[in-house]
Amino acid sequence: MINVPSNVSTVVDLLEAKGISWGEYQEDMPYTGFEGFEYRNQKTGANAYVRKHNPAVLYDSVADSTDRLSRTKNLTEFQKDLEADTLPQWMFITPNMTSDGHDSTVTVAGTWSRKFLEPLLNNTQFMKKTLVLLTFDENHTYTQQNRIVGILLGDAVPEELVGTTDSTYYNHYSEISTVQANWGLDTLGRWDVGANVYKFVAEKTGDELRKWAGKVPFNQMFFNVSYPGKLNSKNKSVPWPVPNTKLEHAGRKVAQVVVDTWSSRSEESAYTASLETPDGLHPEAEFKAPSTQ
Repeated sequence: MINVPSNVSTVVDLLEAKGISWGEYQEDMPYTGFEGFEYRNQKTGANAYVRKHNPAVLYDSVADSTDRLSRTKNLTEFQKDLEADTLPQWMFITPNMTSDGHDSTVTVAGTWSRKFLEPLLNNTQFMKKTLVLLTFDENHTYTQQNRIVGILLGDAVPEELVGTTDSTYYNHYSEISTVQANWGLDTLGRWDVGANVYKFVAEKTGDELRKWAGKVPFNQMFFNVSYPGKLNSKNKSVPWPVPNTKLEHAGRKVAQVVVDTWSSRSEESAYTASLETPDGLHPEAEFKAPSTQ
């Protein structure tokens, strides 16, 4: 099982540092704080909950904390917290392996999403300047570039943008950078630093939206292929990547907990504040800033 050591910080550290409440809701997780590899449907044997889709519990900084672990719950607890008006400000929700389309079809995933989300979009107790991101982790065909759909919903979305599309380049780090911009959080000193903030949020926070300008053309990037980092099954002997504690972008600095932990090794870091990020065909070394020597 994947266990990320406690010296690797997450968005949880950033949220808690500013007093922002957070929580995870995982469909078919057997109980709050469950750390097991998977949990199958007891009636059908279907592959239901899987640990790898529960990001917080993968990190020892969460799993080793009773308080933090108590914030990773079964999805049934979501409805209870909604009714009690105790939902956290930031949430990460994962359907089970059938509901998310992994072991079924995109039609099943779409039906589940609509059934879950539509009542919430009309619930005034939930819609309190709320932004919902509905997205996937990867596309279906690995030989194609990883272009996935991301749908923004909720009353935080300006009415004039409903039904429109945005051609700005975003990646999964944009989820974190948008949260950072919205609540004035620090950064992790990794690829979150330079990621584009969602446009309508950026227009309020003053963040500049950038276009891909890397030496590797965008049409040659394949983000569904991982470069051989620590979590790559073929190369587990490599060290954990070191964050760059000196990075600053859009007025945001690296979180103090990251600086305190990693500043002595910052020169080893491959991370930059650029928009461009590596993939399996173009590893981190190609993205390091050019030497001045």
